[in-house]
Amino acid sequence: MTRSYDKRCARLVRATASHLAAFLAACVFLLSAVASTTAQESDVPEAGESEATRRVVLRFLTTSDFPPFNFYDEDGVLTGFNIDLARAICLELDVTCEIKVEAWENLLPALQRKEGDAVIASHMVTPQVLSEFDFTDRYFHTPGRFAGRRDTKDLEATPEGLSGRRIGVASNSSHEAFIRQFFRGSQIVTFRDADAPREALKNGEIDVIFGDAISLSFWLNGTASNQCCEFKGDAFLEPKFFGDGIAIVVAKGDRQLKADLDAALKQVRTGGRFVELVTRYFPFRVY
Repeated sequence: MTRSYDKRCARLVRATASHLAAFLAACVFLLSAVASTTAQESDVPEAGESEATRRVVLRFLTTSDFPPFNFYDEDGVLTGFNIDLARAICLELDVTCEIKVEAWENLLPALQRKEGDAVIASHMVTPQVLSEFDFTDRYFHTPGRFAGRRDTKDLEATPEGLSGRRIGVASNSSHEAFIRQFFRGSQIVTFRDADAPREALKNGEIDVIFGDAISLSFWLNGTASNQCCEFKGDAFLEPKFFGDGIAIVVAKGDRQLKADLDAALKQVRTGGRFVELVTRYFPFRVY
C-alpha cells in the first residue's frame, strides 16, 4: 500500500511539475509579447505630436507684384515683408523654406490642390475665405487714413471737423463705403482709382483724401507727392470695412500647421525680428 501511495505521489509531482513548466512558459511568452507591443507603440507618434518635428520643408505660396509685401528687387530677387517673414518663420521651425510665386487668383486654388502648405500674400481675414480655409493669428493690420495738404492746419479728421469738406476717395472701394457710412456731412468726391484723388489733392481740387494707409505713406514720402501733404488725424481699423487684419492662410482643418505657425509668429515678435522687418519695409508712419 505504501509503495502504491508513493507511486501516486510521484505521478502527482511529475504532473504538477509539467503543469508548472507549461504555466511558466506561457508567462514568458506573454511577457515577450507585451514587451514587443510596447516597443512598437513607442515608435508611433503620440496624438498631438508636433508636425514640425517631422517636417523638413515648409512650402509657402505668394505673389510678386505687391510691394513692399512681395516683389522682385532690382536684381530680380524675390523679397518683401512677407517673404522675409516667411523665412523667419522657417528659421524658428528649423525647416527648409520653399517660396513659390503664383498669380493672386491662383493662390488659394493652389493651396487646395496641395501645391503648397500655406499662403503668405497679405490675405485679409474675411468670412468668405474663412468658409473654405483657416487663418493663423493676425500679423498685420492695414488701416484707413486721411491725408491733407500741409498748409491746411485747421483741418480735424473727424465727422464734425470734415463736415462740408470735399473728401476724395476711390470709387467702389471699402474706403468709399466707410466714408459714406461715417462722414455723411462731407462732400464725397469719387475717382476711378486710388491715384486720381492724390493728384486732385496735390492740385488743391479737394480738401482731403481717404485711403489705404500703407500706400498713402509711400506716396506722401515719395517724389510723386512733391511733399505737398501729410496724414491728418488717426488711423481707422474698422474690421467691417478694412478686414480683420492680415494672416497666413492654411488648409481647412490643418490644426497642427496653424499651431506651429502661430508659435513661430509669436517667437518672431518676442525676439525682435518682427519690429526689424516692419522698420525695414515700412519706414514711414502708418498708424
